Amino acid sequence: MEIRHRSSSILSLVSLLTLLVVLLSACGSDTSSTSGSTSTQPAARNVSIGLGYIPDIQFAPFYVAQSKGYYKAAGLNVTFHHGIVPDLIGSMVAGKNDFVFAGGDEVLQALDKNKSLQLIDVATVFQKYPVSLIMPADSPIKTLADLKGHSIGVPGPFGSTYTGLLALLYKANLALSDVKVQSIGFTQVAALLGRKVDAVMGYSNNEPLQLQAHGFNVRTFAVSDYQPLISNGIITLENTYRSQQQMVRDFVQATLKGLKEVIDNTTEAIEISKQYVPGLVPAQAATILQATIPLWRSNNGQLGYNDSAIWQSMEQFLVAQKIISPVENLTQVYTNQTVA
Repeated sequence: MEIRHRSSSILSLVSLLTLLVVLLSACGSDTSSTSGSTSTQPAARNVSIGLGYIPDIQFAPFYVAQSKGYYKAAGLNVTFHHGIVPDLIGSMVAGKNDFVFAGGDEVLQALDKNKSLQLIDVATVFQKYPVSLIMPADSPIKTLADLKGHSIGVPGPFGSTYTGLLALLYKANLALSDVKVQSIGFTQVAALLGRKVDAVMGYSNNEPLQLQAHGFNVRTFAVSDYQPLISNGIITLENTYRSQQQMVRDFVQATLKGLKEVIDNTTEAIEISKQYVPGLVPAQAATILQATIPLWRSNNGQLGYNDSAIWQSMEQFLVAQKIISPVENLTQVYTNQTVA
């Protein structure tokens, strides 16, 4: 009896020890799980940019940055919003986007209309204004002064093509009344092919290429060769920039990395862009990129750079044309802190 009693006590002790081991093992497992959870990365920050227009090869830097994971590596979950929006900057002010892809001239005009608005250009992607006056190769228009008395087709009295026309006339000391401006919608190619106007305003990386593809030789006057203007770049609200500087810088740096990739490897960029641009024709896309890359490159070699001299020249032109009133603290409208 005594022996049996001792055996029972030993078994009970063994059972108790086994239970303790199991409990400690379970606790150790919980500790390991907790430790693992603290090492996980925070959720990606949702960010959107209004690109405007339809998906197009001109947005390849954004597509490449997305496809190659540059945004993801920066902790950003980026959404592209395409679509022709009457007021792209207004859509950002309304909270629909964190960024928009817009021109510096658009920024100054928006600020002039709404004095309480605060915007900042955190990277100018198109270093040269991509608009040109396009005319037949055999046109008698040889200089800007020769425009006097000629008919010029524009989509309408709005947008970059119209601003570009005003800039060329400004440099030629001509007024709108000195030429015959015709609103022709977005039919510049057909209008010039049919000789319905003497010249048209279009995009340097678009209409001239289409006309040449039709076997129609043209000459162009690039606006940037006469009146430098700040073209499309990454625009955000000043409040966003001030309160989330790291996020803004990360977005800009990832985009510029994508931009450099496009410049260095157009073949890969075109292949990637097929995922984003329905019906993309590789040969046509390659031609467009060849005409676009020079517009992206800056004089100092720094992609995304904001040139203060061009900002000042543009502001003076817009004021002279009575498009805007003089801008106070122009240097607060742009920065190079995010591209450096």
